[in-house]
Amino acid sequence: MIITNYADFWLKLDQLVAVTKLKIDRPKGTLHPRYPSFIYPLDYGYLQGTRSGDGNDIDVWIGSLSSQTVTAVICSIDLEKRDTEIKILLGCTSEENSLILDIHNTGSQSAILLVRK
Repeated sequence: MIITNYADFWLKLDQLVAVTKLKIDRPKGTLHPRYPSFIYPLDYGYLQGTRSGDGNDIDVWIGSLSSQTVTAVICSIDLEKRDTEIKILLGCTSEENSLILDIHNTGSQSAILLVRK
């Protein structure tokens, strides 16, 4: 059994977000560039200069809460792309968390949600 410092995990995510520029490249209401039937329900972007499992920057969903702190993390796997990655959720309500989780649990994708307590 592996035991980790739960508080330290969230603290380090907060630090990463605090020192990294957030780029919103897909604002709420825009169409996905490859899947035009998908409309982004929230702002979506990435942390510039970071790296995720797919080799790109770490993806970020931005919710409606005024505080843009890390509220959750999605861990996903995509069998079609043959990759795994995390997505950071900033300022998301529990309803927004569920909405984002549902998005990442479609088709060849599967995901779990880690919620900050």
